[in-house]
Amino acid sequence: MSLPNGSPRFSSRRWTKIREAWENNLDPGERSAVWAWAAFTVTFGGVRVLTHWIRAGHGPRGGGMSIGGKHFHHYNIGIGMLTGLGAVALRGTERHRRHPAAAIAYGAGSALIVDELALLLDLQDVYWANEGRISVDAAIGVIGVGGLATAGFEFWPAVHHAIWDRPTKD
Repeated sequence: MSLPNGSPRFSSRRWTKIREAWENNLDPGERSAVWAWAAFTVTFGGVRVLTHWIRAGHGPRGGGMSIGGKHFHHYNIGIGMLTGLGAVALRGTERHRRHPAAAIAYGAGSALIVDELALLLDLQDVYWANEGRISVDAAIGVIGVGGLATAGFEFWPAVHHAIWDRPTKD
């Protein structure tokens, strides 16, 4: 069943089918890859929107976070997230390592670092300069490669069928 504009109506049955497709078509490693890719994409996009908003004069005075009079770059948060995730990988149980929060932390932390990659490569704050474009190019590359990897998963066709009530191929 669909709405007047042709888009599908999401009933609890459809959500159940999507969840079943998620669990039946993706192994835990593939699910982690989807979570990490989605977190990277959303975090990178969100950080870019936020930094443009701050630069336009909104948000904190002086543009961003400062600690002790020094600008605190968001790559530091990403490094902290990946460091915490490393501790989980070393000391956590398999359940902790496979938890969606671990994959989300990996994707989001990586995005925070890649967003300021140009600064880390040149050790100069080139975020708004032409040289800062390397960070955007790297992030777009990661998003593209991640999208290609996850597009091959059998999950997406099953979701399409679940949404549009078409039988899946067996």
